[in-house]
Amino acid sequence: MIEKLFTQLLEWAAGHHDEGRYSPVGILFHWVMAALVIFQLGWGWWMGRQPVGGQMLAAYDLHFAVGVLMLILVIGRLSWRLLAPDLINDADKPGWESWAAHVTHYVFYICLFGLPLSGWAMISATDRTRELETLGFIPWPLLPFQDLSNSQLWAIEAAAEWMHWGLVVTLLLMIPIHAGAALKHHLIDRDDVFHAMLPVVPLRRRKRTRWQRRWRALEKQVARTAKALWRGLLGPKAV
Repeated sequence: MIEKLFTQLLEWAAGHHDEGRYSPVGILFHWVMAALVIFQLGWGWWMGRQPVGGQMLAAYDLHFAVGVLMLILVIGRLSWRLLAPDLINDADKPGWESWAAHVTHYVFYICLFGLPLSGWAMISATDRTRELETLGFIPWPLLPFQDLSNSQLWAIEAAAEWMHWGLVVTLLLMIPIHAGAALKHHLIDRDDVFHAMLPVVPLRRRKRTRWQRRWRALEKQVARTAKALWRGLLGPKAV
């Protein structure tokens, strides 16, 4: 039963790929992760400028909780990418751009794994008494550093902090590169790469206003009058 459902899920994803689009699961992972990354970067910048106290601790708790959520999501995204058939589009054409796109994705995965893990290591090395949570109610354990000496804990904290900041800088460099490449595909190359990752939103038919209805009626009347004049001048065979 489970194997059949899994097979149907993969076939469903492959059907979207045959249409030149990523599956809704892949699209959802992409845009949710993008939103969380932007939030974390902005929140981290704001958080570092708060005075020491309860407000800063609450900000760090939220930053950590969202980081754990990102770690869970990136594991899910990587698992989906490995299990589901991958889309082949114009970004996979031979050449340096395809190579650069693959390198960019690998760097993104390193950042998305490394940032929450380094943050987790920093908290685990500096405060062994804190009770961590994610999503506000799910307990999250500290890393097993309880048997290490203070000097070892400080060394781990320093290394994790340098790693965290280095990955933040890397991410800040990669985001405009990634976005710029997507816009190049859309505006210059005119291919399907950018469109393939956009969510499909069904268009809702908008109700015309009173003035729009009057204008539409006037357009129809003008068209009928012009058609009648055309027939009168050139005869019925002219239409």
